[in-house]
Amino acid sequence: YSFTFMDILFFSTELISQRKFEEIKKANQAAAKKLIEDHFSSSEEEGDEDTEGKQGKIVDKTFITYTSQIGKKSKILCFFVNPYSCLILIFDEFFLFLVSSPLTDDDFGKRDYPWPCPKCRFEYKRSETPTRYYCYCGKVEDPPLDPWLVPHSCGQVCEREFKPPCGHKCLLLCHPGPCPPCPKTVTITCYCKKAKPVSRRCSTKEWSCQQPCGRKLSCGQHNCEDPCHAGNCKPCPRISKQKCVCGKRVAERLCASPVWHCDQVCGKILPCGHHTCEQVCHPLACGECPRSGKRFCPCQKSKFFLPCTEDVPTCGDSCDKVLECGIHRCSQRCHRGPCEICRQEVEKHCRCGKHTKRMPCHKPYLCETKCIKMRDCQRHQCKRKCCPGNCPPCDLPCARALGCRNHKCPSICHRGSCYPCPEIIDVKCKCGNTKVTVPCGRERTTKPPRCKELCRQPSTCHHPNREKHRCHFGPCPPCHQSCQKVLEKCGHLCPAPCHDQALVKQTGTHQPAGPWEQISEPVYIQTALPCPPCQVPIPTECLGKHEVSPLPCHAVGPYSCKRFCGRSLACQNHTCMKECHKVTKVSDRKAGRECLQCEEACRKPRPPGCPHPCILPCHPGKCPPCVQMLRIKCHCKLISLYVECRQLSTADVDGKNRLTSCKNQCPKELPCGHRCKELCHPGKCPFNCNQKVKLRCPCKRIKKELQCSKVREGRVSLECDTTCKEMKRKASEVIVILPALAELEAFENRLKGRRKKNRKKDEVEIEPSAWQKYKKVFLSLVCTLVVMFAWYLAYDVY
Repeated sequence: YSFTFMDILFFSTELISQRKFEEIKKANQAAAKKLIEDHFSSSEEEGDEDTEGKQGKIVDKTFITYTSQIGKKSKILCFFVNPYSCLILIFDEFFLFLVSSPLTDDDFGKRDYPWPCPKCRFEYKRSETPTRYYCYCGKVEDPPLDPWLVPHSCGQVCEREFKPPCGHKCLLLCHPGPCPPCPKTVTITCYCKKAKPVSRRCSTKEWSCQQPCGRKLSCGQHNCEDPCHAGNCKPCPRISKQKCVCGKRVAERLCASPVWHCDQVCGKILPCGHHTCEQVCHPLACGECPRSGKRFCPCQKSKFFLPCTEDVPTCGDSCDKVLECGIHRCSQRCHRGPCEICRQEVEKHCRCGKHTKRMPCHKPYLCETKCIKMRDCQRHQCKRKCCPGNCPPCDLPCARALGCRNHKCPSICHRGSCYPCPEIIDVKCKCGNTKVTVPCGRERTTKPPRCKELCRQPSTCHHPNREKHRCHFGPCPPCHQSCQKVLEKCGHLCPAPCHDQALVKQTGTHQPAGPWEQISEPVYIQTALPCPPCQVPIPTECLGKHEVSPLPCHAVGPYSCKRFCGRSLACQNHTCMKECHKVTKVSDRKAGRECLQCEEACRKPRPPGCPHPCILPCHPGKCPPCVQMLRIKCHCKLISLYVECRQLSTADVDGKNRLTSCKNQCPKELPCGHRCKELCHPGKCPFNCNQKVKLRCPCKRIKKELQCSKVREGRVSLECDTTCKEMKRKASEVIVILPALAELEAFENRLKGRRKKNRKKDEVEIEPSAWQKYKKVFLSLVCTLVVMFAWYLAYDVY
């Protein structure tokens, strides 16, 4: 193998990195072991304050290098914001877990703490910790190092099933972490199957059409009214009167739960006649007496057959029932009533799991170790003895400054922000008649209450009184009453809102002399504006007299409605498409001199079958008949005929058949092989062939000429006569004698001592001539050539 300089440099760098990693790993292991031996103790007699102090020293020593560079807060974020982000820091993170958790050397290893994989970050149980090293997709064991791939990746297609499973597989290359959502596109309908299927991504294929579900509910009477949803429908929310199981009581209940039990005891006499049914509201029959038949003793080991009026005695064997502890069994003899408490001594773990002790099984074991975990307030430690981990809420007072900046929080110590101050303050309106009570500190951000009293400030416009509005802060709103001043031109009243004190931008202010001067903000002044143009609607007719529309009073005059003129032109087929205009001296909606002239071609529908347009321009009345000649093929497709269009379009079926016939004999062949004798005609040829054909008897001796149609239909047959039968009989006799003659001749040849050829008898077998041998082949060849030539002529003419 040949290695380049870059390959050698890469391998040497990798070896140096591996060696440094091993050295750092061994140093960290030794430091952690030394710190655990020197500074951590699981003794029960040490106080809580000493343990907390030692743990603080261990944490400080562990992060002394990080604290000197990035500070203590950044050090904590380094390990808790993105845990297990680097393989080199895993051991330090593990040591931090040991120091910050209340573990000791005795109980470490006894709990089932999870093992977080540094590669995929999945937490395995101790019993499920993997012992082999696979790639991310699990296909390759011990994947080789490839600088062009993601570390721990095999470089193959992932092919893991998506979660939740949808039938597709991941097509990415072997990658860390979970697979992305399925990107496939599927066609799927909604939950209720009512909407048409749509194309959606497989990962988000479930969708709702928001139409009512409509499925039958579990009650079987009502339909689901919720919008299209996934899963089963909710129980029926309607209420109905329903009987209980025994039928004694009726109550209003939800329609979704029709089966219910009342609280009455059945009380019926059982078949034994001595006891009554003690079941509560049950269906069907009461059944047999529970004390009848075979019954077991209290320990369930022996069975007795006694009357239902007698009690079952004890069997004398040991009870052997599982006690309340769930571990040991009762050692007393068979007895009635509950078993006694378990008194066996066992080694029990305390509630927090740190210590063990031998003591009676029924007694709980609580150690004296105080919990050092933080309570839910994250400010105080739990300090409860033998705490199992579910620390109670903090019961100390909070005493933090409240948001009002006047009081302190009187609540129990809690996490997060304190509740608002419980003190109250009054916030009043401008007139002081209305007030609202708010918590202390909210008066700065609380808006004044809305006062129901009317504003009493005088009017500043030409109206005698202001609009009625409620008490408020600041200036009054502008007047919105109608102006009602009389207009000079038309005499109508001004309907616009009051404009005596309108805000108008002031013009003609000082202009800046140059760019060095700052542009002043615009100045608005209050001034009286003139009344706007009159907007009273006046009915006015348009120029073309199409409509009467209301126009504003100030804009009354001739106008165009922007419609088409619509008057009928001289052709009586079209209307004027000019915009609404004035027309003089015309009535009955006819076109005038101002209207357009029709310049289009005639577009009237043609007679059925005529494909030619009308030769005249657009005209009134009917179009003249079409005299153009049409070139068509006859029925036999051999001759082209020329017919007037009007004759062909007005003729009936028989007439069209006559016009398209060339009056020659039909060239088609009948099924029998003869030519059709009819003249050129449409459709199939009639099967009435009168050609003479030869018919022979079965022995081919007698022949006779008959009509082809009768022979094809099987109405005529030719049978053999007596002469034919006599010839058949003689031939059969000759066939019987032939084997005997052949045997005799073979015997004579053996006697003569030489082999002779068999001589064929002229009366038995006659050699056929060449014409008789190949007559059928020659005739079939000639027929094939004739048919091909006729087909070629017909195709060429067509």
